[in-house]
Amino acid sequence: MTQHARILLVEDEEIIAIIIRDLLAAEGFQVTVCANGCIAWETLQHDRMGYDLVLLDRGLPGMNGMELLRLIKGDRILAAMPVIMQTARSDKRSIQEGLSQGAYYYLTKPIQPEILIAVINAALQQRRELQEMSETVNRAGRPLTLVHSAVFRFRDLDEAKVLSHCLAQSCPEPERVIQGLQELMVNAVEHGNLGVSYAEKGELMLAGVWLEEIQRRLTLPEFSRRFVTVHFQRLPDKLVFTIQDQGDGFDSQDFLDFSPERVFDLHGRGIAMARLMSFDRLEYQGNGNTVTAVVNGVSFLCGFDN
Repeated sequence: MTQHARILLVEDEEIIAIIIRDLLAAEGFQVTVCANGCIAWETLQHDRMGYDLVLLDRGLPGMNGMELLRLIKGDRILAAMPVIMQTARSDKRSIQEGLSQGAYYYLTKPIQPEILIAVINAALQQRRELQEMSETVNRAGRPLTLVHSAVFRFRDLDEAKVLSHCLAQSCPEPERVIQGLQELMVNAVEHGNLGVSYAEKGELMLAGVWLEEIQRRLTLPEFSRRFVTVHFQRLPDKLVFTIQDQGDGFDSQDFLDFSPERVFDLHGRGIAMARLMSFDRLEYQGNGNTVTAVVNGVSFLCGFDN
């Protein structure tokens, strides 16, 4: 699955660049090395569709990593490409800044090979899923623009993906909303109905058995009858998605923003990214098993009179 993925490695320390390049090449990746941000930007401009991921050192001479990250995320074609940043310092404020600007993940030097490979594979998998989502949305019409309210139920991750694709079509910018919807629905299954804890998910992801564990839990008697409910409502000036699972809930406050305590974890940024990138408002209610996500400014699609 990773054999043909092309990675742009931006690293000014030659020995580190060689070590990382050889490590990634041994895993089947095709790696191009750039020694500074200016060369990397020129490379990306020359071959705008040629790379699947950027592994970027923050402390570069000349154009630093944050400047290059902003250029990539500000480019319409390159913006969807995941950027994993490396830093020699665990400066949590700087790391939060990078994540809020669109970095997929931060790694601290010296790089741990197993963590690097796990993060790269997760980022590439997410990009593939987003590409599939966009293609699905672009191929489909928008029948939900005619629906003013509806209730849906689903049980597993595949159904969550199908429903998120469908509901995103109700929005004026489906590509913006679809990732956030899927993140909230997946959380409702794994952490809500199936009781996978935050620590457990990190261990399962590192071991590469997260999906297998989700499938196993779906068959257990205590979880087999649980479902997630999604209420969809179209109002004159906004769309409202309310997602409720049947779990025990959680303290959502810790996950609405990028937390310094979790910046180096393999997961835990999805809710904050959904709040920042996908929705105009996102709020959890009660014990945390219900979340409401709002998309504003859709009256021109609603058929309401102004």
